[in-house]
Amino acid sequence: MPTISTTVECDVYDSFRVQQVAGMFDLPIAARAGETFTAELPGLDEDWTIGALVGPSGSGKSTLARHAYGDAVWRPGVWPEDRAVIDGFGELPIKDITQALTAVGLSSPPSWIKPYRVLSGGERFRCDLAKALLGNAECGLRNAESKAVIPHSEFRTPHSNLVVFDEFTSVVDRTVARIGSAAVAKAIRSGRIDRRFVAVTCHYDVLEWLEVDWHLDLADGRLHRRRLRRPEIRLTVQPCDRAVWRQFARHHYLSSGLAAASVCYAARLRDGDAPVAFCSVSNLFGGKGRRRISRIVVLPDYQGVGIGARLLDAVAAHHTSLGQTIRITTSHPAMLAYLQRSPHWRAVHVYPNTRRRKRVIAGRRVKDAAGRCVASFEFVREPEKP
Repeated sequence: MPTISTTVECDVYDSFRVQQVAGMFDLPIAARAGETFTAELPGLDEDWTIGALVGPSGSGKSTLARHAYGDAVWRPGVWPEDRAVIDGFGELPIKDITQALTAVGLSSPPSWIKPYRVLSGGERFRCDLAKALLGNAECGLRNAESKAVIPHSEFRTPHSNLVVFDEFTSVVDRTVARIGSAAVAKAIRSGRIDRRFVAVTCHYDVLEWLEVDWHLDLADGRLHRRRLRRPEIRLTVQPCDRAVWRQFARHHYLSSGLAAASVCYAARLRDGDAPVAFCSVSNLFGGKGRRRISRIVVLPDYQGVGIGARLLDAVAAHHTSLGQTIRITTSHPAMLAYLQRSPHWRAVHVYPNTRRRKRVIAGRRVKDAAGRCVASFEFVREPEKP
């Protein structure tokens, strides 16, 4: 466990007002002012995944982080004003970029194609996190199919896969901060992003949501070696009026329309709160008692912590209890990843992106997944035995 000590100094410029302040508060005047910060930090050779430097402003967090971790401290870059955020990640493959954005909780394709400058504070925060996790370490994003690590040798740093994020959650409201922290922790601990992560922040409320293995409190200089646990996220799922869809329509990656006969549901974190997620169920052509999930959307500020999956399973279980068969067809990477690993969903069809035939059922032309690679899954109340 190394001890880090660093001293910062600056010149003191003499002036009439400086002399006034010195006289008012009996301050000694020297040619230079300085302060030394000393603390113990876990070694990089120790077994930990997520840590934090926390404390009030001016306590030395950033100074110690730069001294201890050097180039691993992420430095914000400039996002292009006339390009989509998806174009702001250099030459990285599109799959790596979308996986990273999804992993940090920004899984709304409509937001990916907008310029950074028009996004909300929470969306910008997640874009910065994705860029830091992709661009500041050597190991890269873990490919969900091959389980191999995609190297990004052009971003080598002395600390390999370590990412240190200064001013973590300082520019977002506390709800976004907590949900965003949980999304980052989930992505890293699940192995989807092969990183060690250190948050440098003045906000103590994110420590439990990050589930840090250690945190150094610069308020008293103490190093706490205990993994914290995230508070439980409780969801209330209830039927809702279709008018609620207006709050979610612009965040859906397909059309904003809603089938006339849709049955709608909203998820809230607490009774009486505004909805944070929406799901609708429509009839499925081709058989009686068959239903499909036609829309499922989680507001951007609440993405990345499994709210959509929990809402999906709750709605599917309810309709299955009514004797109905329920399916979902999707092309969204995050939803596909969840459905593939869930024991409650089984794949029934995979449609490659070469599928471009017109579909006519009962004399009606129905929308098809032409040009997109999609898959259909059916809900299984009792998981199938291996």
